[in-house]
Amino acid sequence: MKVLIVEDEKTLAYEMEAFLKKNFYVCDLAHSLKSGLEKAELNQYDYILIDLSLPDGDGLEVLKSARKSNPDAAYIIITARTNLKDRVSGLDLGADDYLAKPFYLLELKSRMLAIARRKFNIAEKLIQVGQFQVDIQKRQVLFEESEIEFSRKEFDLLSYLLIHRGRVLTRVQLSEHIWGTFVNDDYDSNYIDAHIKNIRKKLNARASSEWLETVRGVGYRIKK
Repeated sequence: MKVLIVEDEKTLAYEMEAFLKKNFYVCDLAHSLKSGLEKAELNQYDYILIDLSLPDGDGLEVLKSARKSNPDAAYIIITARTNLKDRVSGLDLGADDYLAKPFYLLELKSRMLAIARRKFNIAEKLIQVGQFQVDIQKRQVLFEESEIEFSRKEFDLLSYLLIHRGRVLTRVQLSEHIWGTFVNDDYDSNYIDAHIKNIRKKLNARASSEWLETVRGVGYRIKK
């Protein structure tokens, strides 16, 4: 999933970026209020992690603005401020969680996963889709307890569609969220189609994948 890290402590920002990338997140960095506002306005994110004490202003301004352009994102405030007023202000503005510095990166990952479970109603370890089971954390697709081999990008694409089950995702959205690259609205991604074709081929070798729909002229959807 795609993450914006708004953090002026560059060492911490780079550590967070490296850790999240190892855990298959796509990351953008912003080291100032201005940069955070610009990136949030330009791109769509699944998570926005915000430090409150930025060199050119209060991180709460990023939260206020980004919630308009990224209404479906999950917001985590990450800051050295520990007073109750700041915590309440952030939560009142729509933050999903608050993490005080210093913190362990594993705790950050755990909180992000907990938010994903709440937002996308992923309560079970294994998600059933058709005759298949998907384990998001272990990055496995199973058929009758046997694992199907997918490339990293194939699994990223399938799991992203799955957590947005029932929603049509365009090729542009899939490209931006899976590859982390901003593209124009008229962009036609042949490689998204190629990956979907490969996914279907691997699934159909075991059982029907009719639940993975092509929405003509728009993109793809997994049926509820």
